[in-house]
Amino acid sequence: MYKYPIIVFEGVEGSGKSFHIKNVEKYFKRINIKFVKLREPGGSKNSEKIRNLILNKKSNFNKLTDLFLYISARNENYTSIIKKNYKKKVILIDRFVDSTIAYQHYGMGINKKLIISLNKAVLNNIKPNFTFLNVVNMKNLKSRLKKRINKNRYDAFNINFYNKVQKGYIKLSKNKKNYMIINSNNRILENKNIIIKKINSLINK
Repeated sequence: MYKYPIIVFEGVEGSGKSFHIKNVEKYFKRINIKFVKLREPGGSKNSEKIRNLILNKKSNFNKLTDLFLYISARNENYTSIIKKNYKKKVILIDRFVDSTIAYQHYGMGINKKLIISLNKAVLNNIKPNFTFLNVVNMKNLKSRLKKRINKNRYDAFNINFYNKVQKGYIKLSKNKKNYMIINSNNRILENKNIIIKKINSLINK
């Protein structure tokens, strides 16, 4: 248990991670837990500007440029949000370091050591205390993406890309005690209860 942990929600598009992090946010407000919530890319004012660049459907960046933009957005979050709230409030993050490894390494083939070294340079060894990895089968992912009204550049990859990314996430979660895999093909209420139960154990409630 931790007084003010960093809790991350990871997963590919359509996996339900954003839904569940919003549910945790509502729960924290209800029980008066001090927290901050941010998303990646995005979060701080400057990171949101970078998010608009990365996800714009008209953008056509080289994969290394994409990586550097993600790291730049993370650096802005670290300097303006994470560092000042670390161990003072619970920090909820919608995607973080493992997302960059899953997408940029496993999905796009960028050197893993480069990604890890860039993150270390930015985060000064700050790491998540716990990660919820939301997984989804490719049939449901495809169906959920079709229903999206406002799609961004990362909603438009082919299904094989998302499959590679999700397999990468699962590799990253292997043999890690601070990871919980949430099967998003199951009922939403069931997953909500599993997540809140785990959250309570993390914050000693």
